[in-house]
Amino acid sequence: MKPLHTLLKWLDENTEKVIILITYSSMAGIIFVEVVRRFLFNQQVPWSTTVPVLLFLWVTWFGASYNIKKRTHLALTEIRARLSYRLQFCCLVLDAVLWIAFAGIVIYHATNQTYIAYDNFAIVGGTDDVMEWWFYLATPLAWVLIVIRVLQNLAKDIKQYQRKEPFVLQASLLD
Repeated sequence: MKPLHTLLKWLDENTEKVIILITYSSMAGIIFVEVVRRFLFNQQVPWSTTVPVLLFLWVTWFGASYNIKKRTHLALTEIRARLSYRLQFCCLVLDAVLWIAFAGIVIYHATNQTYIAYDNFAIVGGTDDVMEWWFYLATPLAWVLIVIRVLQNLAKDIKQYQRKEPFVLQASLLD
């Protein structure tokens, strides 16, 4: 049971970081190599303009999940800091409810879009066999992770409220 707990703890701490690192490095590598090829050799791979844009979906949505986890998203902290403790808690609960509601909408529509790309055998422009749905899958997967992060934060907030501990209103990515 200990190895499973260790793996789950590592995944909880590093999922977004690993996905962002791999996709951003891939984007940067493709763009760098193709710029060099274009200007030095007057050649370019046809998919080099479409794949980095599609990889950006992974960077963007998993970056959003990471910011939810770290609480560095837009939260109007100056206003919340002036509210009473109870109203701060109510705002945190409202945040969670709104994030989950919005996530439900995004997951529903993004899953439909991904399925349409899958069902129609949509191929990435400039390639022969790279499927678009592989890239579109980033949106529903990341939003499921966003819901998990919101629920994790809400559980922490409820515990802090019960213990009457101050809430984390101003977070940092460096924490």
